[in-house]
Amino acid sequence: MHPSRHAAWMIAAALVSGCGKSEQRRPPPMASVDVVTLHTGPVVLTTELPGRLTAHRVADIRPQVSGLVLKRLFTEGDMVRAGQQLYQIDPKPYEASLASAKATAAKARAAVVSAQLMVKRYRPLAKAFAVSQQDLDNAVATLAQDEADVASGEATVQTAAINLAYTRMYAPISGHTGRSSVTEGALVTQNQTDSLVTVTELDPIYVDVTQPAGTAIRLKREYTAGQLEAAGADAAAVSLVLEDGTPYEQRGKLLFSEVNVDQSTGSVTLRALFPNPQGLLLPGMFVREQIVEGVRQHGLLVPQRGVTHDERGQPTAMVVGPDDKVQLRSLVTDRAIGTDWLVTKGLQAGDRVIVAGVQMARPGAKVLVREVTADGAVLKPVQAGTKQAAE
Repeated sequence: MHPSRHAAWMIAAALVSGCGKSEQRRPPPMASVDVVTLHTGPVVLTTELPGRLTAHRVADIRPQVSGLVLKRLFTEGDMVRAGQQLYQIDPKPYEASLASAKATAAKARAAVVSAQLMVKRYRPLAKAFAVSQQDLDNAVATLAQDEADVASGEATVQTAAINLAYTRMYAPISGHTGRSSVTEGALVTQNQTDSLVTVTELDPIYVDVTQPAGTAIRLKREYTAGQLEAAGADAAAVSLVLEDGTPYEQRGKLLFSEVNVDQSTGSVTLRALFPNPQGLLLPGMFVREQIVEGVRQHGLLVPQRGVTHDERGQPTAMVVGPDDKVQLRSLVTDRAIGTDWLVTKGLQAGDRVIVAGVQMARPGAKVLVREVTADGAVLKPVQAGTKQAAE
């Protein structure tokens, strides 16, 4: 090979080799992350409890006497008032029984009058030994027996009058009627198992929620300490979220007196009472009950997408320090509030928490930072100087 060609080949090989080494020494590109700068502020603390609606009062209407139903005096599904007549059972047999009982009582009273006259006549005769003492004693005993017959007859009259009154069946409470199980002409029997109709009082209405005993104890302590808003004596104010996610406009009160501990599960039932003037709430519906526990004046909220959990289940967060290097923080969280975590330890105001690009960030590595709001809107794009430094 010509010496000049060999020298040119060696120079080209050296240049190629040097270029390859330069590319190998170049550091990998920096990860780009989105951060949210944390701020403290007042945070309303609430407890949300899933529950089921229960009627305030329910009355199953059953006949207390037997007979034929002559009339049904209400429309199924309508609102009825306490004392309103619902059914009429044939009263004729009971009117006859009442008349017979009155006649028997009148006969007993007449016998008492006769016995009283006999005793009145025998007393002076017995003193004069015109009649024996035995005759007087028999007259007194007869009077006592006749008086007992009067009392028995009056009780029979009262019973017959009660049975006659039972032929008119009234609503014991105000509420909405359900489906009637009988129509006119049906034969009903005294104290039968099947009810004729059910009356349900919907205003007010109960909300029953089942929670661990610790929740009930905490709520009681907070109410005693004045942290819960009061809604009357021995009651805390609560609000309601319907099954479709909309809030219920009427506020209710939590009745701590309705708490019962289930020994088998260790849970308790918290009962709240809500007004229901429009009948929007129906028994059996699932709802969510919200209890305002108080306000934490310097609460720190962290977006949930910026919080992960390690292999032990402990919450952690990636934070970008002042030198744009990533730091791993272990957190202590109190509760979830909307799309945020309320953090009590591990973070402070001014920290920049990574909410996007966490997978590419490594503790100790330098990153490109873009500041965004909690809902993702960009506040500050990546600084030009930072890009040049990265390059």
